[in-house]
Amino acid sequence: MRIGREHRRMVPGDAAYEPVSVKEVLAEMKDTAELLIDLSYSAVLSGSNEIAREVLALEDRVDLLQLQGRMSLLMAARSTEDAEQLAPVLGVMGAAEKISNAAGDIAKIVLDDIGTPDALRTAIPEAAEALVRATVAPDSEYVGRTLREINMETEAGARVIAIRRASATGKRRWVLSPGADDALQAGDSLLLRGPSGGIESVYPAATGGPYDPPVPVDPPIDDLGRAVDSIILMKDMSELAVDLAYGSVLFDSEGVAEEVRELEAEVDALKSRFEAWTLRAAGRVEDPVRLRGLVHLASATEVISDAALEISEGVLRGIDAHPVVAAAIEESDEVIVRLSVADGTALAGTTLGDEAVKTQTGMRVIAVRRGDAEWVVQPGSTTELRGGDIIIAKGTRAGAERLGELVGDEQRFEA
Repeated sequence: MRIGREHRRMVPGDAAYEPVSVKEVLAEMKDTAELLIDLSYSAVLSGSNEIAREVLALEDRVDLLQLQGRMSLLMAARSTEDAEQLAPVLGVMGAAEKISNAAGDIAKIVLDDIGTPDALRTAIPEAAEALVRATVAPDSEYVGRTLREINMETEAGARVIAIRRASATGKRRWVLSPGADDALQAGDSLLLRGPSGGIESVYPAATGGPYDPPVPVDPPIDDLGRAVDSIILMKDMSELAVDLAYGSVLFDSEGVAEEVRELEAEVDALKSRFEAWTLRAAGRVEDPVRLRGLVHLASATEVISDAALEISEGVLRGIDAHPVVAAAIEESDEVIVRLSVADGTALAGTTLGDEAVKTQTGMRVIAVRRGDAEWVVQPGSTTELRGGDIIIAKGTRAGAERLGELVGDEQRFEA
């Protein structure tokens, strides 16, 4: 089962062995865990109990998938060689579950009213990508068009990660990780993710009204902004670590896996500094209990980076991953590609910003390597690409084809 269509809420209960496709289980766990990061942060930003409850329902789904996958792997192991190859698969499954559990902990900040300063909700959207809800107006140009036809990821760098829609019975349901052939309807509530410039373009087209970023709220502590910046950086680095970890497995790259290790260490250091800040700040606020949500958010985010390191652990230890792991990554909703920049092509000799790669293709370049140099993670708009550079990017299959054309390294991706 893939999560690209209507989500069926799972009710926890007894589980027994049944034959399942490990590849499909891995692909769904990967897609669901990554979606949960976005949904959990969206729940905190919007203070939405409804989204938070969806996070917990999907967390239950991941738990069940992991149990089914583990049983299938145990049945498949016949020798020591099998055990050695399948061990990293168990690691990837366990890491995906750890990510979903961390997302559940973030959602509980809302459901349990643990407490977060109001200033947090206006500060977090300053992260590299914003999370915004937008309701499709009856006269929107998007009504009746599929996401493939709208092509907002290529046009604006923004994407729809979930849709809340009224069903035939009048009840509203979530369509999670909608596919390219999903058509938008009037009244759909879209969960959009993308850079602020992209959101400013897409939001009016969907709603008919202007996009108004959250109005900043005066923080109860003078340097709260610095603390929130640390959490934003932890979130961005943890998500990047997860993407790179899957890339290290897919391309069997120890160099990329080493970058994951470095990112995990940096997130640990950020969390340590944030904890010190929290202890000092507690004596300077009227209600220090309101800082608990920040502590929970930082702790859960750090767990995500730990999980990324677990995904790449097999590569770091020189253990060849079972081919099913690479097949599952390639099967997931967003593809990860490794491309070589050819001399004389559109991107050779330009920066990522000059050619607006993300806007043109919808792909996010997450790492660049020049010759035998180390990988450069989180390349920015000023990062120059040269002939012979290797890039790792993540996005849709259509976007991957377009990026391949720009760098002169065309690959075919089945839709």
